[in-house]
Amino acid sequence: MHDGRGVLYTEDLRKTYRPDTRALDGISLEVEKGRVFGLLGANGAGKTTFLRIVATQLLPSSGTVRVLGFDAVKEPQLVRRRIAVVPQEGRPLLLQTPFEHVVTYLVSRGLTYGDARRQADTTLGALNLAPYRDTLCANLSGGLRQRVLIAMAMSSDAELLLLDEPTIGLDPIARIDVWNLIRKYVADGRTILLTTHYMDEAEQLSDSVAIINKGRLVTMGAPSEIKKGLSATHTVIVRTTESATGFERFGKVLRAGTGVRVLTTQEGASDLASFCTEKGYEVTVRQSSLEDVYISEVGHIEDD
Repeated sequence: MHDGRGVLYTEDLRKTYRPDTRALDGISLEVEKGRVFGLLGANGAGKTTFLRIVATQLLPSSGTVRVLGFDAVKEPQLVRRRIAVVPQEGRPLLLQTPFEHVVTYLVSRGLTYGDARRQADTTLGALNLAPYRDTLCANLSGGLRQRVLIAMAMSSDAELLLLDEPTIGLDPIARIDVWNLIRKYVADGRTILLTTHYMDEAEQLSDSVAIINKGRLVTMGAPSEIKKGLSATHTVIVRTTESATGFERFGKVLRAGTGVRVLTTQEGASDLASFCTEKGYEVTVRQSSLEDVYISEVGHIEDD
C-alpha cells in the first residue's frame, strides 16, 4: 500500500480507551500530496480521534502513523513543525483581534513580523474578514470566530492542514469563501485532511474520501468511484406520513429519518415518480450522490 509518496500513511491504526471501547479499529490509508482527503462518519465514528493522532495530540494504542515521512509517535516535534490544525473544539482568544491572532500565529511559526502582517492581511481578505480585522473576537459572532481559526491555519506554510469540521456554523457565503481558500491551498501543492458532516462539501472538495463507522474503514476512494458501488444512477426521495410500502421493486430502499430513498436507474426513477404521484406522495428525483453512499454504508446521516 505504501509507496513512499504519501503525505500521510497509516497502517492498522488502533485506539482503545477501554477494553470494550475501540475508537479506531485497524485504519489503513494513504493521503497523496496536493489533495483534499475527506474523512466521513457519524459522531463517535472515530474521525476526531484519527485527526488527533495524526496531529500528535494523542497516542495510538497500536499501528503505524507516518506524517510527511516522519513517525508521528517517535518524532512528534518534526511533525508539528510541518502541519497546522483547525480543531473542532477550538476557540479564538476573545481579547485579540483577527489580525492579531493571525500575525501572532505566523510569527510563532518563524515568519518575520513584516511578512506575517502581509500574509495576515491577504488571508483575512480571502475569507472576507478584512472588515473585522481590528475587532475584538469577543464582539464577533460564532461564525466569524470560526473563520478566524481557519484564517490562522490557512495563512501558514504548513504542508499538511488538518481541518476538523471547519465550516460548521458558517453561513453559505462564508462556507464558499472557505471552499475557495481550500482549493487555492491544494493548488499550491499542499494537502488537506478534512472531516465534515456536509456531504455536498465532501463531494465538492475531496479528491478521495474514506467513510468510517464505529472505528472501522468501510469504504474509500474518489467520490465518483465509490458512487459506482451503489449500482444506481438516480435517487428518489419519498416523503409520506403513511406506512409506505411497495418501493422494493423499483430499487434499493434506504430509510433515513422520516423519509424513504430509493436507489434506482433513470427508468426506475421515472416509474417510481409516477407511482408516488398516483399515491399522493411527495417525491424528489435527483442523481445519486455521496450522501447516498454514506447512508447506504452507515445507515443514517447527521442532522445539521
